[in-house]
Amino acid sequence: MIIITFFLLHWYLSVLMQTFFLHRYAAHQMFTMSPFWEKFFYAVTFVSQGSSFLSPRAYGIMHRLHHAYADTSRDPHSPDYSENLFDMMWKTKSFYNDILKNRDSIDPKFKKGVPNWEFMEWLGDRWFVRIAWGVAYTLFYMYFATAWWMFLLLPIHYLMGPVHGAIINWYAHRYGYVNFQVDDTAKNLLPFDFLMMGESYHNNHHKYGGRANFGFRWHEFDPTYPLIRLLNGLHIIRLKKNNDLKYM
Repeated sequence: MIIITFFLLHWYLSVLMQTFFLHRYAAHQMFTMSPFWEKFFYAVTFVSQGSSFLSPRAYGIMHRLHHAYADTSRDPHSPDYSENLFDMMWKTKSFYNDILKNRDSIDPKFKKGVPNWEFMEWLGDRWFVRIAWGVAYTLFYMYFATAWWMFLLLPIHYLMGPVHGAIINWYAHRYGYVNFQVDDTAKNLLPFDFLMMGESYHNNHHKYGGRANFGFRWHEFDPTYPLIRLLNGLHIIRLKKNNDLKYM
């Protein structure tokens, strides 16, 4: 029970920070926050994602490109231009690393306003830090695991951030249903998003890329949106009044 609880906590905290901080804040700037709170959520993202920490700066830039060039040869991660899931993940990794290491030639307009805490960007990408997180997960399992099959969950812990990205970038462009006609293959993966904190309403999001609530239909509950409303009410963040505009 301890292992399953730990896995679920890691899963949902990691995907929450990916959708709240990396996606809705860094990439789409659906709300603003003070420099203090930006660093706070940087740190929470680092702890939540651990060994698979994703740079908010690189993620934000890459995701903006995904919206601008979805399902074209310039899309950083399109199933239409990949042989399989793992090929897409590898291409995404290479594209991400080029941004992270400043080896890209991306139009500066895609980089405008992305958060960039240089120390945390540096720390989260150190191999010794990633390995230390992995060792910590493994030791936790060695102490608390009660069955051999539990250790099969460890690789997901090691690669939690990329796993979440792959679920949406591959499966939500191949399977699901459509609420809106868009110029790409984005679909709503789940009618009730119990898995990805609202991220699986991918078709809705591609239609209204600046809308903070990803759900539209009565059954499409976006678990992240009430948190956003709460943080807005507490003046920790400030929702933009017109967040129905697409980024493109």
